[in-house]
Amino acid sequence: MSERSGLRSRLEALTREVVKFGAVGGAGVVVNFVVFNLVRQLTEIPVVRASIVATVVATGTNYLGYRYFTYRDRDKRGRTKELTLFLLFSVVGLIIENGVLYAATYGFDWDSPLQSNIFKFVGIGIATLFRFWSYRTWVFRALPAREAVETAESFLAEGAEGTQSPARARTGSRT
Repeated sequence: MSERSGLRSRLEALTREVVKFGAVGGAGVVVNFVVFNLVRQLTEIPVVRASIVATVVATGTNYLGYRYFTYRDRDKRGRTKELTLFLLFSVVGLIIENGVLYAATYGFDWDSPLQSNIFKFVGIGIATLFRFWSYRTWVFRALPAREAVETAESFLAEGAEGTQSPARARTGSRT
């Protein structure tokens, strides 16, 4: 595989990942805004607390979408660790998202429903950048590349049998 086709392949894979992440995230944004506005209209809960409730509900639905749609091909071992990391990074995202809303509401007294929705949207956007990076890097880890696994397996087989691996046989090297 040439360097150019390898780069193209990685770029296409990243594009597919971003589109899937965006689809799940978009559904999560809808859930987040629906819950946020319902809580604001139907209760006396203050704006930032209503936003936290909405973010928690959206986070739950997003986990299912990320695990079973966006990252369904990723390593599925260690679900407890995966969920723990997901919740940890989601809490950081929640703080980012609601910190923007908090600053707008209590720092600048921008508390109308329109202003709250605008600053919630801005907070979601900033937090989404963090979430994308952290989820793909730490939570939903990629499986090792097939070529790396085959190389490792042939190396192990060579060490166990004292024979030359197919890769080394082709290059004529022997250790």
